[in-house]
Amino acid sequence: MAYLVLFLAGALLCNAIPHLAAGLRGEPFPTPFSRPRGVGLSTPLMNFYWGSANLLIGISALLSYSLRTYGIWPVIAGWLVLGSYCAWHFGRVRR
Repeated sequence: MAYLVLFLAGALLCNAIPHLAAGLRGEPFPTPFSRPRGVGLSTPLMNFYWGSANLLIGISALLSYSLRTYGIWPVIAGWLVLGSYCAWHFGRVRR
């Protein structure tokens, strides 16, 4: 269970970056709440809130489990899997 939580923490931390960046720059960016989901644009404020939620949940998940016990690899794997998927997905959306 700890490995799954740490994997998801890495994914959430990776997902926080583009949403916080778009929100803080005042730019619209797709969120799960946009129409169509993941393709349409959400407001900068929604992106800021979504990025903040991802960041807070990811950090709290990291703090829940000792990285000394389970290692950093599940976090890195979650980060890489979600980052790769987002790069592929949003590359297609923007084309």
